[in-house]
Amino acid sequence: MSWRIAVSHRSHYRYAGPVGKSYNEARITPLTTTTQLVLESAVAVTPATRPYRYIDYWGSIVHAFDVHEAHTDLVVTGASTVETSVLVAAAAPVGWDVLADAQRLDDFAEVLAPTRAVPVDDRLVAVAAELRAAAATPDDAARAAAGWVHDQLRYLPGSTGVHTSAVEAWDGGAGVCQDFAHLTLAVLRAAGIPARYCSGYLHPNADAGVGQRLLGESHAWVEWWTGDWRGFDPTSGWPVGERHVLVARGRDYTDVAPFKGVIDGGPTAGLSVEVALTRVG
Repeated sequence: MSWRIAVSHRSHYRYAGPVGKSYNEARITPLTTTTQLVLESAVAVTPATRPYRYIDYWGSIVHAFDVHEAHTDLVVTGASTVETSVLVAAAAPVGWDVLADAQRLDDFAEVLAPTRAVPVDDRLVAVAAELRAAAATPDDAARAAAGWVHDQLRYLPGSTGVHTSAVEAWDGGAGVCQDFAHLTLAVLRAAGIPARYCSGYLHPNADAGVGQRLLGESHAWVEWWTGDWRGFDPTSGWPVGERHVLVARGRDYTDVAPFKGVIDGGPTAGLSVEVALTRVG
């Protein structure tokens, strides 16, 4: 089954004083993959400027732009229409011996290594070892890890921030999708399973009618490699499906943040973000 989803992502920054210059990057354009086809996309900026589009190291689409006129507001809007489907022909899962191969370890070194948001923790290493010992295959262990995280954290908006690490969220017992993803990555990597962070959107209603516009938000999930890349959403506890719209991949949230920038002036006084999702087919 496939869906067509129209996405509008609008970020409005308000500054306490005039900003003379700003230098920015936006990662809000979906990717075309084996399960997703971007039919159209555009990024608009106010004050008007012409973004420079490029592909970053992780394969994500970036729109970089500068604003060199005084402004007290900055509005960035991404509009896309995407056709999504479910992966039905993934490669067969591999065994632990394949993941332990020296060439594989080298190929996936960056998505096996810890980061500030996905640190090494002795308690999580012990959890990963227990899950690995109980699993027949790496793919079984990965699913068990995602299930373990789903049971460990309570979904509670506002309980964490963009700089909260996986361990901090786990210690607090609550978080949002970003934290579910980070904690899952920590366990997977501790188990020796390559895993990466995915950002995008999740249509909030599986029964949505065509033309129904719903407000949503940015979402996060993970992909692990066990012979092929497999997507899983630990927040919901289900594999990634046709309601997920992939925008960016990386080691953790830092690599895929929707918006980054530096300003000359300010500071920022407020930020409002609106994500609207409409099933159009």
